[in-house]
Amino acid sequence: MNWQDKLPLIAILRGITPDEVLEHVEVLLAAGFDAVEIPLNSPDWQNSIGKTVKAYGARALIGGGTVLKPQQVDQLHALGGKLTVTPNIQAEVIRRAVGYGMTVCPGCATATEAFNALDAGAQALKIFPSVSFGPDYIKALKAVLPPEIPVFAVGGITPENLHLYLQAGCIGAGLGGDLYRAGQAVSRTRQQGAAFVQAYRAATQRK
Repeated sequence: MNWQDKLPLIAILRGITPDEVLEHVEVLLAAGFDAVEIPLNSPDWQNSIGKTVKAYGARALIGGGTVLKPQQVDQLHALGGKLTVTPNIQAEVIRRAVGYGMTVCPGCATATEAFNALDAGAQALKIFPSVSFGPDYIKALKAVLPPEIPVFAVGGITPENLHLYLQAGCIGAGLGGDLYRAGQAVSRTRQQGAAFVQAYRAATQRK
């Protein structure tokens, strides 16, 4: 995925259920989101991802997060998922997803992990958990990474601190608990989605 042409904010809907997923995704896409991640430790995630791909796969990058095994990549591909996000670096998971033509965003914390992910074919990286490391750490890590590799901040990102990670060199962020918490109302998702989009646009001057 060419993130330069898209809103580089990934909505992480951890804990969402099949009965509610379409309503929440709809309001996020209406707010301007282009990417949705449904973690595989969510209830009945196969159903949620399948429904979301069918409804919105032509409009957004839809896929799974907390992907730990190559077999889960196979399942995601079978459902039509185009995005694979991991919390760690497993080279075979990355290679399997790349082989399917998916966008892969594996989680890393160190330069060693980052370069191992790139060697396996990852097209983007997420620094996780970003809030524990802080923007200065990410800025230092970015200095040794290939400049063309998109880096996402994930973990503890809010509308109030998003600009700090963008200033540190991140192209965007994965948004978890401050965007969506299991069971929350669609109105809350709409409100937070709009807040994140506004914060991103204010920080980057992109419309």
